[in-house]
Formats: sequence, C-alpha cells, structure tokens
Amino acid sequence: MSFMLAAVLCGPLMAQYVEPERGSVVRAAMLDALRAHADEQLGAPVEFIVHELRVDGIFGFASVVAQRPGGGAIDLYQTPGFREGLFDPSSMDGTSMQALLRRSGDTWVAVHWAIGATDVWFAYGPFCRRYRAVIGDYCEGVN
Repeated sequence: MSFMLAAVLCGPLMAQYVEPERGSVVRAAMLDALRAHADEQLGAPVEFIVHELRVDGIFGFASVVAQRPGGGAIDLYQTPGFREGLFDPSSMDGTSMQALLRRSGDTWVAVHWAIGATDVWFAYGPFCRRYRAVIGDYCEGVN
C-alpha cells in the first residue's frame, strides 16, 4: 500500500519524455536538425555521440558530442566557425552541443542551440517554462 501511495504522489514529478530508439525516424530527424548547424560551424561531415535525446510531444532536447565519422576528433581551429570568428576554441567545451528542438509536422527544428557551451544555458526561465517537459530536471529552482 505505501509503495502505491508513493508512486501516486511522486508520479507527477517523474519525467514524461521518451528517448527515441536508435534507428527510429524521430531520432534521425532530430539529429539531422542538429547536423545542419554542426556541419555549418564544424564542417561536414559530422556524426554524434548521443548523451541525451528527449521527446515529449512537439518538444525535444538533445545533448551530443560531434565528431568525424568513425570517431575522429574535430580540430576546432580548422573549422568554419573558428575561421569566421563565431567561436573561440580556447574557451569552449570542445564539440559538445545542446539543443532545444520543436517538431513541425514531421520536421524537427533546432530552435535554440549551442556548440561548446561551458554552462547549462538552457536552464533559463523562458526556456524552462516552454521546454519543461524535456528539461525539467535541469530547471530545478529556475523561475
């Protein structure tokens, strides 16, 4: 009885998001949305090591690390983003990438994203309110 009561009381606090399965259409579409930005700033081709991929309805969250196909490291000093002055590799967390995504029909769009962020930039009030379903655990204590 006490287990059932605890499950009922804690239920609303548990995450409602799902992680798209490897090989699924949703997973591929979400990673393709990230790939467009990664290719532009890091240079194509890239592949991702997925740390987190979350979906709840039309909202998504991704935390990945970009690399060259087969596991090759990306030299940030040899990327379009560095050459164009978009980032400084000496102050970045490598090729880590996070994104807040939104689905429109069958298409996923990386609405807010960052490469090499050294903080949890998405744990910010307006993002937490809109994307709480997929980043609620990051937003503890954020208004």
